[in-house]
Amino acid sequence: MAPFRDRRDAGRKLAQKLSAYAGHPDVIVLALPRGGVPVAYEVALALSAPLDIFIVRKLGLPGHEELALGAIASGGVRVLNEDIVHAFHIPEVVIDAVARRELQELERRERAYRGDHLRPEVRDRTVILIDDGLATGASMRAAVAGLRVQDPARIVVAVPTAALETCKAIQTEVDDIVCATTPEPFYGVGRWYEDFSQTTDEEVRVLLEESAKQLLHQ
Repeated sequence: MAPFRDRRDAGRKLAQKLSAYAGHPDVIVLALPRGGVPVAYEVALALSAPLDIFIVRKLGLPGHEELALGAIASGGVRVLNEDIVHAFHIPEVVIDAVARRELQELERRERAYRGDHLRPEVRDRTVILIDDGLATGASMRAAVAGLRVQDPARIVVAVPTAALETCKAIQTEVDDIVCATTPEPFYGVGRWYEDFSQTTDEEVRVLLEESAKQLLHQ
């Protein structure tokens, strides 16, 4: 049987391992949408911390989208995979065109999820970055790099399940990491959830609104 019923259940279990961060006014929880949001909702609730989103979009090489040139993250931060860029002699104009297109989609999603609310200020804060799991960790790495340039005091990555090697690799890039379970062999994130159905845009919006209301009433 899978260790987690669904993402909300995983979030409640992950929150227990993050209890040291509870009640600290400088803590903010940022979720990688969409799957990270139900997990992060439960963590934010347990820690009495604000919840927001941090969106990452892969920059795929045109015609070979599985090849990641890099990624862009919330705030328009661009992180390039220099090895791929150099190996394939990809000109700046191509990277710019791909980045422009993905930035439009990133901004569309931010508007859809956050509405008129401003992007949160993370400078000098402890940021807990959450997803529903880590397989290769590419999106999380881009998120960490994108967040780092905004000068948070600490970056903490927290996931319910992860490939052990990925957890170890990301550990060197952040201030703290919590991988609640690291099953071997890993197989993939969905394997460790009984219900791994896709999180919808509407669910993301509702959970962000609900989290903000809960925080007001605490």
